[in-house]
Amino acid sequence: MEDLLDNRHGGQVKRFREEFNGSFLEFSASLNPISPKLTVPSDTTAIKEYPDDSFTKLKMIIARFHNRNPDEVVVGNGSAEIIRSFCHAVLQNNATAHIPGHSFGEYAQSARICGATVSRNTSGAAATFLCNPNNPTGELCRRDDILAYGDDVHKEGGILFVDEAFLDLARPKESIADVSSPHLFVMRSLTKSFAIPGIRFGYGLGDPSLVAMMEMIRPPWSVNAIAEEMAIEAFSHINDLCVSRSYIRRERSYLLDQFFLMDLLAYPASANFILLRIKSPVARVCSAMVQRGILIRDCTSFGLPDCIRVAVMRHEENRQLVEALRQCLQ
Repeated sequence: MEDLLDNRHGGQVKRFREEFNGSFLEFSASLNPISPKLTVPSDTTAIKEYPDDSFTKLKMIIARFHNRNPDEVVVGNGSAEIIRSFCHAVLQNNATAHIPGHSFGEYAQSARICGATVSRNTSGAAATFLCNPNNPTGELCRRDDILAYGDDVHKEGGILFVDEAFLDLARPKESIADVSSPHLFVMRSLTKSFAIPGIRFGYGLGDPSLVAMMEMIRPPWSVNAIAEEMAIEAFSHINDLCVSRSYIRRERSYLLDQFFLMDLLAYPASANFILLRIKSPVARVCSAMVQRGILIRDCTSFGLPDCIRVAVMRHEENRQLVEALRQCLQ
């Protein structure tokens, strides 16, 4: 059981269902609880042909949405491939990557795969990683502050990688995805906002020369035809996410109130997840929650061994989470 709970990534619900032959409430992956409905393509023509590996139509749609040029857009098989491609393109010749503490483990993992050294300071770093809002703390940075930070990174001779995977469910106006600069790269995700992680789609926006290098690194046709069609449809519904943001704010407030009554320390939350510091052993609590059919995120891999992260879901599911957590912490 413990080896299943100590994964670097959340979203293990399929694995648990198959392992234990039961149903689970998924609070370990932070997905939109009331995402706009997208239609899964029923026309099978697309899967009988190779996708357009240049993804011309999709990149034009992405570029237009962010007021960028198509040659500034790179797509990939989920955010993980974007991170890996970026690291292979930027972190060469024993470079150094600056990665703040308590952040998404994929940054350091990908940097080390490329032979880079991971550092806690920006001095001499070829790339600096920043998640906004941060995963798992939920801390949100203002647009102006990120741009100023990017200037500081530039002065050190590096490029700032900004992960905005959760921003559409928090405060989109803080995005810097519209800013063209050779010293900024922004990664975005549709799959969390539209609760479709299974299609594996992510994209990034950066300098054309960097994008061209990442495209060479990316395996051919890494975005399949179904994922491409659903991504295109998602952009036609992206303004509908305002309804989701309002719902998430209400339910997040409900959860924070309940956690306060339980005397739990909750980090300031701005996204569709909440980080909690608990006094009980995290592994034991996670295991006990599994026994109650609920998956939560053990944050040991984030360098927070006394914390758990829970998603903000629908009200009835949130109520079940609170009740189960209350029992497990007694």
